[in-house]
This record gives sequence, structure tokens and C-alpha cells, in this order.
Amino acid sequence: MAQERFLLVLDEGTTSTRAMLFNLDGTVATTAQAELTQYYPADGYVEHDAAEIWDRTLGCARKMVKKAGGADRIAAIGITNQRETVVAWDKRSGQPVCRAIVWQDRRTAEACDRLRAEGFEMLIRQRTGLELDPYFSGTKMRWILENVPEAAGLGSGLAFGTVESWLVWKLTGGLHISDATNASRTMLMPLDGPSWDPELLDLLGVPVGALPEIVDSAGNFGATLPELFGAPIPICGLAGDQQAATIGQNCLLPGQVKATLGTGAFVLASTGHELPRSENRLLGTVLAQCNGKRIYALEGSVFVAGSLVKWLRDQIGLISTATESEDLARSVPDNAGVCIIPALAGLGAPHWRPDARGLISGLTQGTTRAHIVRAALESMAHQMNDLKRAYAADSSPWAMLRLDGGMSANDWISQDLADILDIPVERPANVETTALGAAMLASVGYGLDESLEAAGRMRGHSASFHSTMDGTTRQKRLNLWRTCLSLELDRG
Repeated sequence: MAQERFLLVLDEGTTSTRAMLFNLDGTVATTAQAELTQYYPADGYVEHDAAEIWDRTLGCARKMVKKAGGADRIAAIGITNQRETVVAWDKRSGQPVCRAIVWQDRRTAEACDRLRAEGFEMLIRQRTGLELDPYFSGTKMRWILENVPEAAGLGSGLAFGTVESWLVWKLTGGLHISDATNASRTMLMPLDGPSWDPELLDLLGVPVGALPEIVDSAGNFGATLPELFGAPIPICGLAGDQQAATIGQNCLLPGQVKATLGTGAFVLASTGHELPRSENRLLGTVLAQCNGKRIYALEGSVFVAGSLVKWLRDQIGLISTATESEDLARSVPDNAGVCIIPALAGLGAPHWRPDARGLISGLTQGTTRAHIVRAALESMAHQMNDLKRAYAADSSPWAMLRLDGGMSANDWISQDLADILDIPVERPANVETTALGAAMLASVGYGLDESLEAAGRMRGHSASFHSTMDGTTRQKRLNLWRTCLSLELDRG
């Protein structure tokens, strides 16, 4: 009888690295996890030790290979990663030349301001689909060249890459590639072009020789060094984390949308093979590339989601646990006129107001903590509805919404989203959608599934939520939100 085989996923997060064994049906067999050290050497600086990322990833992967019964039991590896983080290393030694600059890092804000003042913002937006912001990788690479003498002195021996690129190099002993989803987040790749953009490279001062080859998200890219796991294992899937989650939710067709509800909320809506263009400051990105053909998406980010519940618990003391918020929301029939604008870190898409501040309005002597907590949870649906309107204005209307992330476990929030958005909302039984997306890509790249659509079989069952709210109640809620939002935006 043939031995059972697995897919090994390396899930590279911001605070930890994980290795996960997936059964071929998409269920999780077992997991290993290790924390990553966060470095904050100056205000606005966020760094990781790339050597630590490699060591801890390798350690977790070896545990999974052992659990599987050996390398021959692993069909293929898929990798998903924190996007935009930049690693710089020496091609000859294979060692990093400085700490990795993490996606959250803001050290290149002044460089972005200079480019904006010089009139390059529209060029970057039109060419790449991105905003001119230190969030993205290109200005991080330039900063390293200007501020790390060892990097500048390497010449053609310098390598840049995002985290998946760094791991593939280490796993294979020198293969320098990046998949199109990660490359699309660098501010150096045109959305409609197969490789790096010479004009953008020149603008940001990044040498093309330091950059990886851009490849598909699924394919047989190469194999791990035999000594790492006892035998070679093919690497067959690569994707940035939010794209992987969208693939894991099987949101590949226009109108299909996923929202990851965590500290903030990331929303990706497929535009299919049509180039994503936004007049509402949504981001255009590559969702996946297979056989040289790209599926695109529009992306919008909400800065405050689960962090608002954490604020209610840790700063205000209205709840003792996050799960208590659901019980309190259910304990009152409505918000009693209370509205919360959760701009604890400014407002993201589609408003892009970093100067915005949080606001609680409508308080009376009859207001209870339950009303305030309910209003806080309601703000999630209100922010998502603002995004839904922006997507519709960009000719990318939502037909449905698929949820994942920690907040999606809250049934009340899932139902409230269905009520306010007035579209079906689904939540998968397997909430590990980011890792699942990488497993699906590996399955396609290895040839277990012929396409991402076929790999959708791995998603499994979902819980469904449908609107039960009447139109008058919905409109009353949204009118209150817009009034309070206008107060805050006008204040700025």
C-alpha cells in the first residue's frame, strides 16, 4: 500500500515562522512554530535578523519532515511570507549584510516625500498599482545601498529579495527568484510587465543585477539541498501572505472577495485577468501568476479591526476578554445612538487620513458598556462598507465576502457584516487560509492539481451568513456612521 504523502508549507509571518504539514485533501496534519525577534533601533525603524529567520524556519521544517516520516513523504514545499520586507545578502557567502528591513518600517518616508515633490507619484501609481509609500520594498533597497557600506561595496555580489526569495536561496543553495505576487509589492515591477521596470529601477537607484528573476507562483522551481532534510524536496509554490489567503479562500473570479480580520483588515477582490485600476486609492496587485498568466486583485486596508477590541480590553477595561465582546453586543438590541470612529492609527483605505483620530459620539446617561462595545464591533462592518463602495466605484463590485483571521471567529461580527454589506458572507472551517493557499500553489506546481480552480477542492466546508436586516435599519446605521465620520474628517 502506498505511503501517505504531505505538502509542507513554510509560513513566514512578522512575529513568528511556522512550518505546517498539510494532507493532500487540504487538512492540517501538524504544525511547528518559532517566534522571531523584533528590533526597533530607532523611531520608525523595524528590523528582523534574516539569519534568524532562516535558522528558525529550517528548525521548524526539519520537525515537520521528521513527523512526516522523512523527506520522501513530502510531495512539495509551498512558501508564503510577510510581504515588502527586504533582505540583502552576499551572493558568494550566502550571508545577510544587514538586518532585514520589515514592511512596517517607516525610515524611507522622507525619500518618498522627495519623490512625491519631484512629481513621480502618478508614474509609480500608474505603472505599479501602488501608492508612493515606505511600506513597499523599493525605497528600502535604496536605503541599504546608501547606508550600508558592505552592501554598496559588493557590486555584482549583492542580492536583494523579499523573505520568500531569501528562503529559496538558502534552501536551494543559490537559486535567486521571486514570485510575481511578491515582486508586485516592490514598487519596481509593472503590473502588466514580465520583469523589472528599467525606468523605476533608475528612479530608485536599484541595480537590476541585485534582483531575483520573477517567476510564476506555482511551478517546479528547484529542489532543496539534499543535506537539509536527507533528500531533495521540490519547491513548487510561492506567494505573499495576503495573496495566499485569497487563493486559500478560492477567491479567483471577479466579484469574489476575501477579508482577513486581524489587528487590521486586509481586503482583496479579484479582477481576474483585467489590470486593476483604482480612482479611489485602492492598490493594484498580482494575485497569482501561473504559466506566465496573471490574475490580478484590488487591495484595501483597514488599519484598526481587532486592535480596537484589544484597546477596549487593555486600555479602557470595558471587557476582560476579547470573546466577551460578542456576548455584550448581543445583550442589547441596538447601539442606542452610539457610534465609534476607530481611527486609533488614522484611517486607511479609502480615506487615507493618517491625521484622523478616534471618536465616540452619541453618549447619554442611558449608555452602557454594552452599547459602547456593540458600537465598536459595528465599526468593522461600517469600515468594510466604505471599502465596498470604493470597490464598486472602481467597477469591481462585491458579490460575496469570505472571512478569515482571528476576528472572523466572532459569529456576531460575521452576521453584522452580512447585514450591513447585504451580501453573503462565508467563513471556512479551516481558518489557516494563508498556509492553505501556499499548499494549493504547491499542489498545482507539483502537478497534483491541474489548476488553482481545481485546487479549490482543498478549501473544505464553510459557514454561511446571510442578511436578515431590513433596509431601513441598515440605512439608519450607515447614516449615523457617515455623520460621525464627516465630523472627524472635517475636524482634520
